[in-house]
Order: sequence, then structure tokens, then C-alpha cells
Amino acid sequence: MTFLKTLAGASAILVAASAALADGHAAFSPAVIFDLGGKFDRSFNQASFEGAERFKEECGVEYREVEIQSDAQREQALRRFAEAGNNPIVVAGFAQQSAMEAVAAEFPDTQFQIIDAVVDLPNVRSVVFKEHEGSYLVGMMAAMKSESGVVGFVGGMDIGLIRRFACGYVQGVKAVNPDATVIQNMTGTTGAAWNDPVKGGELAKGQIEQGADVVYHAAGGTGRGVLQATADAGALGIGVDANQNYLHPGSVLTSMLKRVDVAVYSAFKDAMDGTFTAGVQSLGVAEEGVGYADDENNESLLSDERIAAVEDAKAKSISGEIAVHNYTTDDSCPAS
Repeated sequence: MTFLKTLAGASAILVAASAALADGHAAFSPAVIFDLGGKFDRSFNQASFEGAERFKEECGVEYREVEIQSDAQREQALRRFAEAGNNPIVVAGFAQQSAMEAVAAEFPDTQFQIIDAVVDLPNVRSVVFKEHEGSYLVGMMAAMKSESGVVGFVGGMDIGLIRRFACGYVQGVKAVNPDATVIQNMTGTTGAAWNDPVKGGELAKGQIEQGADVVYHAAGGTGRGVLQATADAGALGIGVDANQNYLHPGSVLTSMLKRVDVAVYSAFKDAMDGTFTAGVQSLGVAEEGVGYADDENNESLLSDERIAAVEDAKAKSISGEIAVHNYTTDDSCPAS
């Protein structure tokens, strides 16, 4: 079954690349490569998809896409699109870094963008986010809403990036309730950790059994299981990356928004307009790159007073009065 999936994935890449070749080596022919978990993971990859779709709808330009099925396909997909003349090529996910470093160097006239990693090449735009800042805000919300004083965090793959989410979340929780307990679990150590909703649900249930009444996930498709488990148990979940409030209205306290959709849209639009620039873009609350979701699906859960408190913290974060710890520059979490 694994071989067949790999073969099918490789075939999809070849078909997509062949279609791009049919259009010739156009100066502008955008493409996006989704990471493991797929474009309908309702989280990170789906945010990338929504940004590409917004571009297509607003600008009337089609784009190429591939959903990779294995780690081995990362470099193959990038090279196929570059050879086909696609430009710009956007990839979502830190795991694409080595493939991007290899392929972008081979195609210096093609514009590339990578999200969640930094590639130091003159034709690559690297977009990174200050997830700790957004996680701080939802951590505050969790602590203000929790009745037990115990909240949870379920991460996907155990890497520094996800620890950054967790540390910011803990710091936000402790800012509201210094005596709160934050239970933390990671799903795994391989890419499979991003798409295991069954295990996500099991981890959330375990945390709820230990008293957690709010559970935040940063786990991609695995988070679907976390949100389902919290809703089933009468607890509250917190979504991530995309606005996931709609998945279980009234049972998702909020979602930590990470505007991957804007990053993809901007790459396509800038390339089309001739304003694409390489280099590093670091997006936090000040740049509206991260935040929280407040809509009709969770309005009954967020009082005006709680929103005001979070907005005050947001302003202080922007001004520098509140400094949220960045785990990836200092791998400790002082609030834990």
C-alpha cells in the first residue's frame, strides 16, 4: 500500500509538471507544493491552499499544485515545477528546506518562497512567523476561561518550532494564572505526527482526564482529533493556523491564526506585479501575521472583558512592554 501511494503521488507530480510544460516557460506561472497532511488538513496546508485560491479568484490566474505523499518527493516536486517554467514556486513547511536549498540554487532565475524556514539564496523569500506571540494571546484566553486551573497543549512533530508554540502558550496562561498547570504532549517525531487525528484525540482525552478543560493544539491534521475529543468531552479546544472555530461551534474557544494564506497570496501577487523580493520576512502580532479568531462560532465564549484584556496584551507586545519568549532562540521556557 505504501508503494502504491508513493507511485500515485509521483504520478501526480509528473502530470502537474507536464501540464505546466504545455504552457511553455512563461515568466509568471505560479505553483504551490503542499506538505504532508494534504491541502485539506483544515490547518497549515489548507491555509496555504486558501491563499492560492484567493489569488486565483481575485486575479483570474490559475496555479499549479502538488500534494506530496512522502519525504522523498519534496525535491522531485520542486525540480519538476522549476524545469516546467513555473514561477514563483511556493512551498509550505520547514521540512522543505533542504530541497529548496538544492533546487533554488540550480534555478537562479526562478523565484521561490518557503514558509517556516530560512533559505539564504538571492532568489528565495523566506517567511517565518512569531508563533509564540499568537500563542501567548490564546494562552491568556485559555487561562481566563478555565475553571479547573488545568489546561493542555498537544503538539504535532516534536521540534523547536512546535515548542515555540507551546512556550508562548504557557507564558500566556501563567500571565493570567501563575498557579495554573499546563499539560503538554507531542504526537511524534516524524512527519506522520501531522496527520494522526486518532492519536491527537487520545492525547487530548488523556489531558482531560487529568483535569484539563481547555486544550490547544499545534498539530496540523492531527488537531482534528484534538478538537473532536474536547467537543465530545464538553471541554474547549483551541485551533491553530487557520480559523478552526467552525469545526465545532461553541466548543472551540478560539484559533491561533497564522496567516500562511496571506504569505502565499502575497508571493503570487508580488511576482505577478514584478515586486517580488527575496530575503526573510518575520511576521508577528505587529505585522498581523499572527493573532486569534473571534467570530460568530465562538462569540458566546469570549466576553468583552476577556477580549479587552487580550487586546491590551497584544498592544503591549507590539510596544515591547511584554516580551514573549522565543524558544527557538533560547531553548528554555521560563514560564514552565
